[in-house]
Amino acid sequence: MEKTWRWFGKKDKVTLDMLRQIGLEGIVTALHDIPNGEVWQLEDILDMKEYIEDAGLKWSVVESLPVSEAIKYGGKDRDRLIENYIDSLENLGVAGIKTVCYNFMPVIDWVRTDLDYKWEDGTSSLYFNKVKFAYFEIYILEREGAEKDYSPEILTKVEELNKTITQAEKNELVDTVIVKTQGFVNGNITSADQHPVAKFKKLLALYDGIDKDALRQNMKYFLEQIMPICDEYGINMCVHPDDPPFQLLGLPRIVTNDEDINWLLNAVDHPCNGLTFCAGSLSAGLQNNVPEMAKKFAFRTKFVHLRSTNILPNGDFVEADHLEGRGHLIDVVRIFEKENPQLPMRVDHGRLMLGDGDKGYNPGYSFHGRMLALGQIDGVIATVRNELQANN
Repeated sequence: MEKTWRWFGKKDKVTLDMLRQIGLEGIVTALHDIPNGEVWQLEDILDMKEYIEDAGLKWSVVESLPVSEAIKYGGKDRDRLIENYIDSLENLGVAGIKTVCYNFMPVIDWVRTDLDYKWEDGTSSLYFNKVKFAYFEIYILEREGAEKDYSPEILTKVEELNKTITQAEKNELVDTVIVKTQGFVNGNITSADQHPVAKFKKLLALYDGIDKDALRQNMKYFLEQIMPICDEYGINMCVHPDDPPFQLLGLPRIVTNDEDINWLLNAVDHPCNGLTFCAGSLSAGLQNNVPEMAKKFAFRTKFVHLRSTNILPNGDFVEADHLEGRGHLIDVVRIFEKENPQLPMRVDHGRLMLGDGDKGYNPGYSFHGRMLALGQIDGVIATVRNELQANN
């Protein structure tokens, strides 16, 4: 597997020189300054590519070229935005960049309730607390019908939390769910927005009347429109699973399990329509056996995210050590090294450790935590390769 790293452009506090020194081969990045829906111009793409190559690395994967909301919900600007997307893909193809990771999650890109969950060893990680998220839906968003999505036990705990939660804790929950985990990825809401809850509600309202079948058909329409340009330039579009892989906020979710992935790969059965296999996202769903899915979908996987989670008895989930948890990364690496060995992979969501907490890194993307994970996974890959060579 090709060792890559998600890098957030020239303003990233982690420099390309640092990444070269820790053994990276490829870079996963995007043109983060270009607003969603606008065309990525060829000169901007080439400038970024040259900057990366001058550091002795290569631009391996685009993550991501965001799919605008109107494409997802089928708004009046859909066709214009798809044309812009096609133009961006063509420019990427001309520049020789052939792998694009994207998602089709409405409004939200990924969700956690805690960005600094403390471990006994002094490190911290990302965490999803069902009670806190239910509180967010019911009392902060005031989403109509939200109570129906939760068990009586969860609702009882929400009422208990409502009696003790402080305004500062409410503000932190809004900042975590709406701003910090969204702004640096898809740009729908940023720290500059003065009223994030109100804006978030407006985004949710765009999906009124859009159920799972409708979202699936909108995704199929999008893929059918872009496949000709992908075919012309050999661009692999690889969809990222929903994170977490279950329903939230009354929104449809269509990349959560084996059946969903089967559907999307068969709905547009083209070699360029592929999968980003994110072991971490998939492992957060009890319905998913991650190694079995890796084996089943290896032939259509174009990019791999290696991280893992643990699901707690109460339904919460937490980022796990990269050698532990439901992601079973050793098994996953063994499968991909055997079935599809040249894939780019990146480690993901490292712990905060060794003073990284005050560096201002994007949530889940600290330097030392990911460097530790890279070292662990690099050792796994080397061991698996030795196994395969010995058996041949």
